[in-house]
Amino acid sequence: MKTTVAATQFASTPDRTANLATAERLVRESAKQGANIVLIQELFETPYFCKEHNPQCFSVAMPIAENPAVRRFQDLARELNVVLPCSVYERAGNAFYNSVAIIDADGSLLGTYRKAHIPESPGYHEKFYFSPGDTGFKVWPTRFGTIGVAICWDQWFPESARAMAVQGAEILFYPTAIGSEPQDLSIDSRDHWQRAMQGHAASNIMPLVASNRVGTEQGERWQVTYYGSSFIADQTGAIVKQAPREGEAILTATFDLEAIRNYRNAWGVFRDRRPELYGPIMTLDGRQRAI
Repeated sequence: MKTTVAATQFASTPDRTANLATAERLVRESAKQGANIVLIQELFETPYFCKEHNPQCFSVAMPIAENPAVRRFQDLARELNVVLPCSVYERAGNAFYNSVAIIDADGSLLGTYRKAHIPESPGYHEKFYFSPGDTGFKVWPTRFGTIGVAICWDQWFPESARAMAVQGAEILFYPTAIGSEPQDLSIDSRDHWQRAMQGHAASNIMPLVASNRVGTEQGERWQVTYYGSSFIADQTGAIVKQAPREGEAILTATFDLEAIRNYRNAWGVFRDRRPELYGPIMTLDGRQRAI
């Protein structure tokens, strides 16, 4: 099976309706370019509100079934015959999650992934807004291949990618919101960020798609400039398409999933795994559990 993936990026504004319209326009243009699976950035409905603690921002969250972006993307997926992982701020009772609703090409909702790793640093105060995800890492058999989807900070953890890979993922997707570190503007993590995910693609021998936002957003205290640079890596970890640091963009790349599966099997990286020896990564302090 040959599958065409798209990575997109744009600047989110305070106008939620306008952001949804921009996202739809990019999905439509991606579909015109032949994309079967289109990735929109993390929390695209609004500016990235986690720059500081603001209790009013909890009002952005909605149950998945009531979220207008999810409903709109379901209609769009059905119309365009595309798969759409949709990043949203989810309210579930009195809990709040950074989530992705997985929408198949027929518009059906396959399920939800809730972000597992929640960061806390200047300009990225996510622990105030989100509970740690309770879904675990999942894969989703879609019309155009089995995909694994995780969110932003998850992308720094090789365990996340490997967990999706061993469950049968064929492509990894990461919606993202990352940019400058407002407490130290000398830090530019763009290349480090990309290399971390390139390693996931190479080690698991599968393509990877990352979509990031662009633009400068001002909070009450912190200002963050998101560095775009959305990209698509192939199964060897090589970047085959990359967006600029600034401005709206759509990237597409086509992969032969059957050929990549054969290549992956031939390398033997899953055949030769030794999970019984990996006990130290099951603990925070690296203690070896008894075999």
